[in-house]
Amino acid sequence: MPVSDKAALAGFGYAQELFRSLGGFSNFAISFSIISILTGAVTLFGYGFEMGGPLEMSLGWPLATLATLTIALSMAELCSAYPTSGAMYHWTAALGAPRLAWFVAWFNIFGLIAAQAGINYSCAQFVLPFLGWEATPARLFLVFAFITVNQGALNHFGVRLVAILNDVSVAVHIVGVVVIAGAVFYFAPLQPVSFLAQATNTSGHSPYWWAFLLGLLQAHWTFTGFDGSAHMAEETGDPRRRAPWGVVLSVAVSGVVGYLLLLALTLAIQDPSALRQSSTPAPIAILQTALSPRAGTALGALASMAMWFCGLAALASTSRTIYSLARDEGTPLSHLLKRVDPRHGTPGWAIWTVVAAALIAMVWTEAVPVVTSLSTVALYIAYAIPVVLALRARRPDGRDWTQLAVWRLGRAGRYVNAFAVVYTAGICVVLMAPPNQLAAKTAALLLTTLLILWFLRARHFYRGPAWSLDPLPEQP
Repeated sequence: MPVSDKAALAGFGYAQELFRSLGGFSNFAISFSIISILTGAVTLFGYGFEMGGPLEMSLGWPLATLATLTIALSMAELCSAYPTSGAMYHWTAALGAPRLAWFVAWFNIFGLIAAQAGINYSCAQFVLPFLGWEATPARLFLVFAFITVNQGALNHFGVRLVAILNDVSVAVHIVGVVVIAGAVFYFAPLQPVSFLAQATNTSGHSPYWWAFLLGLLQAHWTFTGFDGSAHMAEETGDPRRRAPWGVVLSVAVSGVVGYLLLLALTLAIQDPSALRQSSTPAPIAILQTALSPRAGTALGALASMAMWFCGLAALASTSRTIYSLARDEGTPLSHLLKRVDPRHGTPGWAIWTVVAAALIAMVWTEAVPVVTSLSTVALYIAYAIPVVLALRARRPDGRDWTQLAVWRLGRAGRYVNAFAVVYTAGICVVLMAPPNQLAAKTAALLLTTLLILWFLRARHFYRGPAWSLDPLPEQP
């Protein structure tokens, strides 16, 4: 491990407890696996198609990709300046709001937990047919619990093992999509390209532009979790350079590969009305009709594998956020949650807390669109707050927090930050609108609960990271 990495972390007042064993590709693989195009694009394809039809797939995805890239770019620069496991939590504290950072951390934690619950529940739905089981609530929860617990065990066993599995996940996603798209374009009867411009809406929401915006949930739930590379910064060599690239490239590569998959599936639709009435997940039904039943089964198996990888990486990211907040005494039972297993170099208590919380989250609601809406809103709020503070703290002469970063946006940074903030605010409003109003109610309940906890207890013992109250550490 380079001495400079350890020294940089010491500059923030933290000892090197986690094993620093990740390279640049493994860091990228964490975020890429959490984004998981085979999870979001497959699980919510039917939802997006119902809202906006073919135009949702051909136009909505690239628009969401470009908008999300501005958020990722803004976060990457902050990650380069503050390469710690706390990510958005630490960025918010360092930019002058250590109390607000506590709320950011909890929104990030609950968003990731809700995301993992949705991912693993969808995975259980895809796995049950392979087991020959009927999809009863009890069996769904049993498979969901098994998936979540084995992800917890693997995360506890070692970060290096998880890194290897996530490297495999990258290959599964990219090779899988290329094979599916290639088979569709070569063997399947396709719709004319003009089909991609059809603006259909069978959701009952009007006008069309509003339904189209609601359909963006498909893309934006997929484009969550790219902060995972930042959360793994303390376990990555040369994190000021590698972790920011992990954040940005995970979104960019997912955008390109995901678009290829969506175009292939959309052009392969034979009968849109029959697709809407099918009880089979839309992408599987498309391949079964356009290619063969075996092709649909293969996609189901591939998607199940991708979802499992996605949940595995999401658990790693969430546990690091909890660990980071706990070592600053920002959680209940912080003396336990900040413990690192000396043998495996992982925050074991934090990992199993995430497992338990994901199980509880799925008991709270089994409606995947609601869980995904909540996770998207909570995560995007956590993403936006430090970007707002970063924008406010920028100075015309450049003598500000950006001097700590080696991965910089330069003069474009102010404009990139501003667009990211405005877009994030708008998309959060859309994603809490009907039919996802339960997400708004749950987010309001979460905020109310956090405010009560803050005033009754947290404000009396939590003061934020000690280093955030002192002059910024020097760049190594």
